Amino acid sequence: MLVASLNTLTPRMRFNFSKPRIDNIVFKLHYKATVTLLLACVILVCAREYFGEHIKCISDQGVPDHVIQTYCFFMATFTIVRHYNESLLETGFLPHPGVGPALSTDQTLHHTYYQWVPFVLFIQSVCFYMPHYVWKKKEGGRIKALIDGLQFAGLALAEEDMKVGANTVPSKSTLDSRIDIIKKDIILRLRITRTWSTWLVLMEIANLVHLMFQIWMIDIFLNGAFMDLGPNVLEFKKWQYIADPLERIFPKVTKCTFHKFGPSGSIQQHDALCVMALNIINEKIYVVLWFWFLFLFILSVLAVVWRFLSFFMYRRSLKFNELMFRHASHRKFSPYNVIQVVNGCQFGDWLFLYYLAKNMKGIVFQQLFEHLAEELQKREVPYGEKDNDEKGAEPILLGKIDYDDETLPLKGSKDDLAKDKFS
Repeated sequence: MLVASLNTLTPRMRFNFSKPRIDNIVFKLHYKATVTLLLACVILVCAREYFGEHIKCISDQGVPDHVIQTYCFFMATFTIVRHYNESLLETGFLPHPGVGPALSTDQTLHHTYYQWVPFVLFIQSVCFYMPHYVWKKKEGGRIKALIDGLQFAGLALAEEDMKVGANTVPSKSTLDSRIDIIKKDIILRLRITRTWSTWLVLMEIANLVHLMFQIWMIDIFLNGAFMDLGPNVLEFKKWQYIADPLERIFPKVTKCTFHKFGPSGSIQQHDALCVMALNIINEKIYVVLWFWFLFLFILSVLAVVWRFLSFFMYRRSLKFNELMFRHASHRKFSPYNVIQVVNGCQFGDWLFLYYLAKNMKGIVFQQLFEHLAEELQKREVPYGEKDNDEKGAEPILLGKIDYDDETLPLKGSKDDLAKDKFS
């Protein structure tokens, strides 16, 4: 009867079998949102059919158009600093910012970055994905291996396993057996668990450091103009004028000088005016990246601060642990069990349990948590006894509680411990 009911309900039930969550939302913003944004920018830059040629130059008849365009694209163009004069631009004496007669004493700004923009953006996208790639390799699919097969554990009501379509609903005994296996895996492999958590924290810090490195590299790439790009854009109010803060960095019209030998062997100089059509896209890309990187930097700093804060709080606050595990599994936990588990593990074990809670059904993790608390209580030994786990030996937990700064025993009030143990 129960099998028939489940077969009837299965087409109408929706279960979320998404990939295991082995990182937080800030981590995802680095390797998903940022990589997607950078690749979209690469496509925009390379979409020549929508925005025209990268560069179009006009010169006298002494040099073919395709020759001088190719030369100016590869050898760079320039603008003249003194021709960014706002009053001259407003009166029409200068038609384009930075473009005008050049003297030998003039200070020039050479623009070569536009050749490298698509390559730099693509390399950046790969770099932003690398911490996630390293973390996946180091994580090794351990969370997935532990939770695999427990998707229907919330329906474990019968005495025998049931086949419902292509899925299997475990029985009570199968569920208890799986929970016992997971408990033993956690107990017997705590050192591996700590390595798991260590790599997670290292990659979160690596994301922050890498982001700062990328901001620094873009600033060098744009000749020191990236750091102040956002404030300059926000402060500038007169966008109707011909000169704006983006013109110096991303000029729309530039100059180029081509030299060739004349019929008699003398060097002839050809002055060209080049229209940089793609800079209208480049300026938008880097303005968006400035604000996105600022947003990502703030979140990354908060994520790292939160990780260090949880390191100092998990042994010092019972309420903190109850809130964290309740948030992860949407279940209440006995304060007594929380104290037993927290006092029997280190921060790496605690972090692994938290991510296990995020990926398990709440009722399953609650049972696992209770069994784990009982096991850790049995394995406690008085402080000061020798730990006979030699270097290189099989990682077996002996239940020793170290009273150093990181493993101070968590204590609860009498009221907390008087709560319902199985709430």
